[in-house]
Amino acid sequence: MSSEAQLPHLSPAGEARMVDVSEKGVTTRVAVAEAQVSMNEQTHAALFGENLPKGDALAAVRLAAIMAAKRTSELIPLCHPLPIAAIDVRVEQTAGGARITAEVSTAGRTGVEMEALTAVTVGALTLYDMVKGIERGVEIGPIRLLRKSGGRSGTWER
Repeated sequence: MSSEAQLPHLSPAGEARMVDVSEKGVTTRVAVAEAQVSMNEQTHAALFGENLPKGDALAAVRLAAIMAAKRTSELIPLCHPLPIAAIDVRVEQTAGGARITAEVSTAGRTGVEMEALTAVTVGALTLYDMVKGIERGVEIGPIRLLRKSGGRSGTWER
């Protein structure tokens, strides 16, 4: 297997480049990613009890995640700008904090994995910003892709 097949963002000379997707077919592409955010019980109670000094953190997280997904190509140097069809962001309580998920879809020539990952990452950072006044020890991670579908490589699931 050539290095180009292994790392399509590298030219044969090893230089970074944007992959040419013009010959790929347009298909429906969906990606789902998650970010885990761990916090202490007091912070957890304030977050999900909607009792934070900065206001509605959950709404801020959802909006930040959506905005980030739409701007992924401005943040990640070799990402293609994509016409995103839908973004669904959810923030769920977990025993030790919160789980942020983002499902992103498009009809395009390349996938939306980076958009989903960017969404949950910025959502997690926004959650940290919203609660840092009551807890500085909040931890973010793991951040990971859960599923992707569409395109030549088909469906992948964690």
